[in-house]
Parts: sequence; structure tokens; C-alpha cells
Amino acid sequence: MAAIAVSGASGLLGRRLCAAFEAGGWRVLRLVRGTPQRPGEIGWSPAAGRLDPTALAGIEALLHLSGEPVAGARWTPAKKRAIRESRIPSTRLVAETLARLPSRPALLCASAVGFYGDRGNEWLDETSPQGTGFLAQLCGEWERACEPAREAGLRVVTLRLGMVLDRSGGALAALLPPHRLGLGGSLGPGTQWVSWISGADAVAAVQHILVSPALAGPVNLVAPAPVTNAELSRTLARVLRRPAFLRVPAAALRLALGEAADELLLASQRVKPGKLVASGFPFRDPELEPALRAILAQ
Repeated sequence: MAAIAVSGASGLLGRRLCAAFEAGGWRVLRLVRGTPQRPGEIGWSPAAGRLDPTALAGIEALLHLSGEPVAGARWTPAKKRAIRESRIPSTRLVAETLARLPSRPALLCASAVGFYGDRGNEWLDETSPQGTGFLAQLCGEWERACEPAREAGLRVVTLRLGMVLDRSGGALAALLPPHRLGLGGSLGPGTQWVSWISGADAVAAVQHILVSPALAGPVNLVAPAPVTNAELSRTLARVLRRPAFLRVPAAALRLALGEAADELLLASQRVKPGKLVASGFPFRDPELEPALRAILAQ
């Protein structure tokens, strides 16, 4: 039975991926902080630089998803430090540990389309340069922390995730309550592009990447049809059969969230899934409205 190790297994995407791997016959080893409580758990401590390489012997890949949430709070200096320190040292520890293994496991490490910064109407693919801002700098450092594994000749894939649409968590779960009350609407100008992917396609794309040895480096995990923020709101309202006439001014968002509002809610990223398309990945949910209908019918 092939084995894969997963950090961040208790997160929104991690839970779905672990379930999908196990359903596909994989043995899943979950990296957990503290003392392991269940079979298949591996204790590790990124803060202490502790990850036993013998516990990873024989794995085909390690999927690294763990990290402090970036949304839901103002980015105080302490919050920014927690976001960064939950990603960079842990990724470097994983990469260095895998580099020492006699086997050749792949490293699939989460990243985000925030790498590109605020780019307006510009189409972006995996060859587009890094943008500016806290998130862009964070993602660049995060991806570079994988370098020890890459230098050791391992296949390294950085998963530049867009907005993952899942009714049980993340952005969609936050949007549903106001839209169900008929209080939905655009954020700021509404013209900023949102690059999204359904939870089902995100899971299938990671599985596809895992068994596609030619895929390496950054891979954009987004649907092929990004939408503007206003279109996202209108489409969700239409699916829910509710109006969506309100607009939250950018100034109000900045007052509530500060810098995080500019980078998480008002920044524009119009991203193509270039490598996924070129590799023949079959999107189940390429268009937003059918995707939302399928998600909300679950």
C-alpha cells in the first residue's frame, strides 16, 4: 500500500484530501503537533525543528498544508509573525528532512495565488513574476523554503491555491449567511478578479499532480474561468434566489481589517491554471454557477 504523509490534515482541504487518499487505497500518515494519539499519526514540532525521518521511511510523497490562517483578523505585527513562522520554518524542516531520506519522495507544498500580488486585469500563469505586498512576499519565502528538497533532486510542487469553494468552511461558508439573508453584494469596487476552484476539483487536482511526475514547480490550482468579485456575489445570490444589491465600501473594509482588506478582499488576481490544463487535468467544475449549484446541493 503506497503511503503519503500529510501536515495540516485537520484543515478544510486536508480533511478532504486525506479522505480521498484513503478511499483510493493510500496509507495516510498524519503529522500532528504533540503526542500522537491514533495509529498513523506522526508527532513533530516545527518550533523545535523536530521531525523523525525514520517515521517517513517509504512514503511516496509528503503533502504540506499546515499554516496559521491568514483570513478573519487584522494583520497586527504579532499576527503577521505567526502567519510567517507557521509556514517558513516548518516548510524548511520538511524539505530538509525529505532531502536526507534514501528514498525519493515528492514534496507537494501549499502556496497561494497571493504570490502574484494585486495585478488588476492582467492574465497570470505560472511564469508570471512575483508581485508585491505581504502575501506575495510570504508566498515567495514559503516556496523558497522548499529548496533543500529541490536541491536534493526531489520533485517539488508548490500548489498556488485560489479561493477554494466548500460550503463547510473557507470563503464560501463566510459568504453564505449574508447572501441567504439577501444582504450580499460586492466588496469595494467589485471589479477585482477572484480566482477560485471547487473543493472537489482542488482535491482531484492534488491527486492528479501526485501521480503526474512531469508536473513540478509552481502549479496554479484554480478553475479556468475566474470571475470578478461582483460577478461572484451576483452568481451566488442567483443560485440562492436572493437579491444582491449591497456594496461594502473599500474604506469600511480597511477600517475593519486594515492591510488584510487590501490583500485578501480588494486585490485582483486573474489566474490561469496553465500547467493543469497542459497536463490534461479534467476539471469537473470549470464554470462558477454550475460549480456553486453542485456544491450547495451536497
